[in-house]
Amino acid sequence: MTRALPILTVLLAIVVIWYAAAIGMNSPWQNTLNTRAGLTDLPFTDFALQTWAQDRPLLPAPHQVIGEIWNATVALELTSKRSLAYHGWITLSSTLLGFVLGTALGVALAVIIVHNEAANRSLMPWIIASQTIPILAIAPMVVVGLGSIGITGTVPRALISMYLSFFPVVVGMVKGLRSPEAIQLDLMRTYDASPWQTFWKLRWPAAMPMLFASMKVGIAISLVGAVVSELSNAAGGGLGVRLLTGSYNGQTIQIWAALFIAAALAAVLVMLVGAAERLVNARMGVRA
Repeated sequence: MTRALPILTVLLAIVVIWYAAAIGMNSPWQNTLNTRAGLTDLPFTDFALQTWAQDRPLLPAPHQVIGEIWNATVALELTSKRSLAYHGWITLSSTLLGFVLGTALGVALAVIIVHNEAANRSLMPWIIASQTIPILAIAPMVVVGLGSIGITGTVPRALISMYLSFFPVVVGMVKGLRSPEAIQLDLMRTYDASPWQTFWKLRWPAAMPMLFASMKVGIAISLVGAVVSELSNAAGGGLGVRLLTGSYNGQTIQIWAALFIAAALAAVLVMLVGAAERLVNARMGVRA
């Protein structure tokens, strides 16, 4: 309870500020509606309740977002194309596939870079430069380009997720694989260890903390890539599509509900990576 108290305090403060901001941002339109209806002398409490109950508010109140999430998940069948659970699963599928591909690519590149100086000098600058290109410019080209040759669905979106998620993994793994000290490497040479034995028994265990730290970043940014890629293909579904349709139709409550679902998915995925990290550490004998 002591650990939860600061979190609950911050959460309560956010909710209070959110409700106050909803009054301020929704009040101009509510004043217009009340003027048209001849309601000019309402008490502040009634006016506040009105700003929290608009159909298309500029800033929806927390209870409106929670209600939309409930209505779009529990109250609908999972297979309904109006269900956030349905769209969330599409986004999650692209995220997980892209994360797996990005992690594998990042680890492979890191191993090559650490063990080959030519690769280090040639690959690393291009890897860094690749992240300077805006993802909003790349996503439509990848989705439309692959769609023109018949590759649609999860794969194009997963490639965008992979493009974003491989970078933190490769940077973290390069640092992790290079973390053993010179005296440790000299000791392995003294034992006449092969390069493979040095890698597997020294470099790889030393890189585990950096790998899991990078994977936590990678899984979160992989979800961002999946959502962005969905903006380029409204027919494919996903939380990105819900954001897009909500924007077109002025459904701000729908937009916020989709954002909260995406944030919740990212939080759960990061926690799962953290759980995997604890299992691996326990397996390796790392003390908590």
